[in-house]
Amino acid sequence: MLALADCDQFYVSCERAFNPKLRDRPVVVLSNNDGCVVARSPEVKALGIPMGAPLFKVKHLVEHHDIQVFSSNYALYGDMSHRVMSALAQFVPEVEIYSIDEAFLDLSGLSDRDVVERLLTLRETVLQWTGIPVSLGLARTKVLTKIATRVAKRCPQWQGVFNLAASPDADDILAETDVADVWGIGRRYAAWLRDRGITSALHLRDANDGLIRQKMGVVGARLQLELRGTSCLPLELCPPAKKETCVSRSFGRAVTSLEELTEAIALYTSRVAEKLRQQRQAATLLQIFARTSVYDKNPYSNAVTLSLPTATNTTPELLHYAARGIEAIYQSGYRYKKAGAIAMGLIPEAIEQGDLFAPPRDRERDRELMKVMDALNCRFGKGTVGYTAAGIARSWGMKRERRSSRFTTRWDELPMASAR
Repeated sequence: MLALADCDQFYVSCERAFNPKLRDRPVVVLSNNDGCVVARSPEVKALGIPMGAPLFKVKHLVEHHDIQVFSSNYALYGDMSHRVMSALAQFVPEVEIYSIDEAFLDLSGLSDRDVVERLLTLRETVLQWTGIPVSLGLARTKVLTKIATRVAKRCPQWQGVFNLAASPDADDILAETDVADVWGIGRRYAAWLRDRGITSALHLRDANDGLIRQKMGVVGARLQLELRGTSCLPLELCPPAKKETCVSRSFGRAVTSLEELTEAIALYTSRVAEKLRQQRQAATLLQIFARTSVYDKNPYSNAVTLSLPTATNTTPELLHYAARGIEAIYQSGYRYKKAGAIAMGLIPEAIEQGDLFAPPRDRERDRELMKVMDALNCRFGKGTVGYTAAGIARSWGMKRERRSSRFTTRWDELPMASAR
């Protein structure tokens, strides 16, 4: 038996956990630069505001219904996710963290009755410890747990926990599940399937194996087996090594000067280096890119990939090559809207192949310096210590005019309890 734990409206729930006045009120959370709606409370969904709607297009609804609007608070959401996942791990032997708000749980050895009682207790505990409501769907496979969780979310009578494996209405539930909502089915596959009369999860389960394999290959065959109750996607307790690591952002305002664009690239490259060290990986290639808005009358986009003489994850070494990269692609006269850095050709950091022709460098000193910087930033908050190449004021930074406090990661933003 498997279960999928899915946090309900996670970003909205994080905001409500620290501001009880938001409960039962319409709330939305916006994307980077306060552009589009990326999270909605049930009250907002009832108003018909779709996911991804630009804020300016629904401004009249926001004002008319007094919708509470927040900028994305990734520091808070990331820490709350860690707390939820830690709570889940107290109740089951193995957990696969699938995303910031989802995790697969191994329930082997528990009977159908015991497992439901266990998960009801788990749900109450997570809510008590973190303030985040969680829905749980039980089934024999990962694909079926996704469908079960949708039922748990939408049907209040199940109290947030639904066991699809024990349901006498399993086939009816699959028949009511649109094929596009099956985990792993994208828009193109959904359109292809509908053209052939395969419109539901039940139709896909019972479709001709040869037809599905011919179009969708092994992926389609696995989906069919998963829908039939045969597990083909085991828990991934050790996430596979990443093939590349990217940090990119849209600017809060257009950037025109080389100095500001260099600052932004230096900041993003520094974040890439931090991620590589956390992953215990090193990069052999570094790509730098920048582009204007696609809506500009004279759009411009360019990128350069730099080969690193020796694989590295140290910030100063990556910054050295990033500066070369931005100088190679920068063109004056353009209003840049987005830039980023991508580390590619990743290998384990323990593997170090030297270069006889590279200039000498005290790499051990660099590694020790990185350990100190990472320790300080971990203890006192991200960005406590950094390189001046990444700028200080950063007036080009993302717009976050409606961001709530980072209650759990910043001492100066702790929630205050009133004596009243």
